[in-house]
Amino acid sequence: MTRLELEQVTDFGDFTKGNDLKEFLKQTYSSCLSDVRLSPDGRHIHVIVRQPRSGLMTYDKNQRPHLMQCQKLADLTVTRNVPIVDVIYVSQSKAEDGSCVLGIFFENGKAEFWKFLESRPGWHLLQTVDLCNSPTAKVVSVCICLNFIVWCEERPLSDSSGDACNNFRYCVCMRTLEVNEGGVSLGSVKIALHHNPRYTTIASGDLVYLLPVTDNSPVNVFKVFLALSPEHDTFKVHSTCSSSLLMKSSKKESDFTRLVTDCVGILSTINPPDICGVSPAGYGDLLLLLSTGWVCVIKRDGGLWKIYKLPDNCLGSGDTENSLNVYKEILALTVKRTLFLIDTKCGLELERISLKWEGRLFVNNLDTQSPQILSETGLFKITHKELDAKARSIPVDSSTLLVEAVFEEACKYYQQRSLSSTQLTVEKLKIGGMFQAPISLAAILGDYLNNQNSKTSEKKSSGQERLMNSLESELKSLVSLEDIKTSMLKASEKDLESDCENLVQQEICRLLSAELDKENLQYLNSIFHLFPAESWHAMQAALQLRCNGEGSLSSKASAELWKIILSPVQPTANFAHCNGQQKHTNAVLPVFELLCHSIFKFQPDWLPRFLELALQQVGASSTSSWNFGGKESSESIPLYKRALAVLPSKGAHQHLEVELLLCSQRPNAIMQALRILIELGQWERVTQVAETFCRQSPLLNKEIFSALLFEVSQHRDLDPYLDLLWTLCPDDMSVTSILNMVLKNLPTSTQNSGPFEAEGSQITIGLLKPLLRKVLQRETKPSHGYADILQSPTRPPPTPPRQAKGVGAELDRALPGTQMTSQAGML
Repeated sequence: MTRLELEQVTDFGDFTKGNDLKEFLKQTYSSCLSDVRLSPDGRHIHVIVRQPRSGLMTYDKNQRPHLMQCQKLADLTVTRNVPIVDVIYVSQSKAEDGSCVLGIFFENGKAEFWKFLESRPGWHLLQTVDLCNSPTAKVVSVCICLNFIVWCEERPLSDSSGDACNNFRYCVCMRTLEVNEGGVSLGSVKIALHHNPRYTTIASGDLVYLLPVTDNSPVNVFKVFLALSPEHDTFKVHSTCSSSLLMKSSKKESDFTRLVTDCVGILSTINPPDICGVSPAGYGDLLLLLSTGWVCVIKRDGGLWKIYKLPDNCLGSGDTENSLNVYKEILALTVKRTLFLIDTKCGLELERISLKWEGRLFVNNLDTQSPQILSETGLFKITHKELDAKARSIPVDSSTLLVEAVFEEACKYYQQRSLSSTQLTVEKLKIGGMFQAPISLAAILGDYLNNQNSKTSEKKSSGQERLMNSLESELKSLVSLEDIKTSMLKASEKDLESDCENLVQQEICRLLSAELDKENLQYLNSIFHLFPAESWHAMQAALQLRCNGEGSLSSKASAELWKIILSPVQPTANFAHCNGQQKHTNAVLPVFELLCHSIFKFQPDWLPRFLELALQQVGASSTSSWNFGGKESSESIPLYKRALAVLPSKGAHQHLEVELLLCSQRPNAIMQALRILIELGQWERVTQVAETFCRQSPLLNKEIFSALLFEVSQHRDLDPYLDLLWTLCPDDMSVTSILNMVLKNLPTSTQNSGPFEAEGSQITIGLLKPLLRKVLQRETKPSHGYADILQSPTRPPPTPPRQAKGVGAELDRALPGTQMTSQAGML
């Protein structure tokens, strides 16, 4: 294992006038009176003095001390009344000694080009040129991109210009540049953009980014920034919002107002965060430190990638000193006196180092992979220090990384379940002996990998062989996952797509192989968001979805997998259902919603069929916890409502909404679907739905018939289907209730309508006659259930003889033999 440490490369004793340099740097980091620039090889430090008098101080590293004793070094010190905008190193087209040329750009449009020579030690002026055509122009920022000089200059306003044009008095210009042994040659001036606000120019690869200076720009202007391609003379409009690329100019447009006209509507709706730090990332990418604490990369194609988020309140005020740079795959970021080192591939914080002083990151061309910092005490770089001397002799391979990953995952798992506040580390996990599961798994994994790598494997015991056979599939899956990750790093663009699909499929299958916790569910959401097509194919493969010829879906997935997919919405999830529609607030969606979103995006016609399949799986399960489509509660929302929440807006996809409602087989949902069809006027479909679902229950039959009778009373659109509708009349409907319903729902007649209209819109008795005759016959027809009552005898039975209560009792007691006689007489 290694840790990252700061190692001093050199102090300022190696530079000319090192003590003066130290004092200048102290003033630089304590105030904004000067700026510091370094040469690409780290041999020259340039301090641009802003106040009290503009100038340039240069400090050179002594590479050949024996020459310094007999020769005087030609110093580069510029003191002028004109402020210096920037100093930039320019590569020579054919440099014999490999040295670069330094360009000093002044505010008045002048530029000086200097070169440091070893043969004649010191700096020597090559040429002085004028950048701008206008003598009154003022350069505010400059950069060099490929063989172009690009700068933003301020031009004086004319007397007729109003206050509105005050912020748009700048223009962006460019010229070709070529540096050779003979000197510097510049091409003609070309205005790339005019009538624009003040911009800071930053070159990255073949692009130049134009960032607005927020102090003077209008509110809506600093919400966006531009990317200029000097080679193709085209612009892109970017923003620091989540969707970065707002517009790409399809033609050469040189007027700022016309360039951003298409974005005016978007500008009023977005509120992007401020840019606190910026650095070129190469290949046309740009590193941004935003006021929200996020470190992002603007890709050359317009994408905005979030890498790492600083802790809250880390930035403080907007004037916090910071710098950032990318070194191969490591992002280095300094904020005040803290250095952050982040892995750009996964956003993992590798190290956080506290500094004793404030410093500034820079890139040394001689060592581009190591972060280097310039501070008031010297030059430092990040080095890897070995913690264990034995690690130097042990090569790191995939098996070691896999075993280490097992312990890290187990450490995180036990920490979540632990009641103790003590932080659990991997070292404690290995040494403590309390947690046998990760130790056993790591041993099994190591043994499996060793046997895979070795050509001849020793004969195993029967117990070990059974154990390896039972874990064979899991171990193969784990190893193949690591192999895919490794192959993706070396794959070409052609093979990258298939490798990516395999990786996504394996990750989704791994996540769905056990119950999902909150962290894994969030990870699954990010996979679906970043790789939508690959995730859809992976879910098809996991569920083994097939569409048969009859139009229904089938699946051969296990019941356990369906249980994970159809798991109910947890109350802790950050979203809510309202009237069947989901209100998303940066929600972490459950698996069922994720899958419904994929189906709706790639196969929208499958959505009702998938809901049917899901309801079949719920019905086929006998497990009591499978109440996902049952009674609605705070923890279990019906599946059809969860599927309906996927539809974007009400009314946009009503045909799918109707099918999903009908698939639920619920009375309220069926009536809701029927009302949608009635609103759409799809009467044939209305009658089909009514005929199908009236058989489901008498109560639903009555509701459907009442709704259709209301429509019959209102208009004549259902006339072709009246014979079918009359057959749906419930048994408990009477003639009186039908007539009352019709008369109550008759539309109001217009004043101009006559007694005999050619095309009447109201229902007539003639149309209702078949229905009324049918109901009347049913009412007058005798019921067979009470036939024995209707066939009663014509004469009532004889009345039994009456006698006094007290006398009869006494006679019975006195004459016990007369009881049978009296009973027989009665019979």
